[in-house]
Amino acid sequence: MLTELKALVARSSETLLEDALGVAALAVMLFGALHLPGLL
Repeated sequence: MLTELKALVARSSETLLEDALGVAALAVMLFGALHLPGLL
């Protein structure tokens, strides 16, 4: 399994940063949406 993960990272290394930023943006939006009812 570890060798599969290494191969996956090697194949998609150029988009890994963009994917990480996308995941972070989704997490921030989810966090904000879950806390929005408490603010209103």
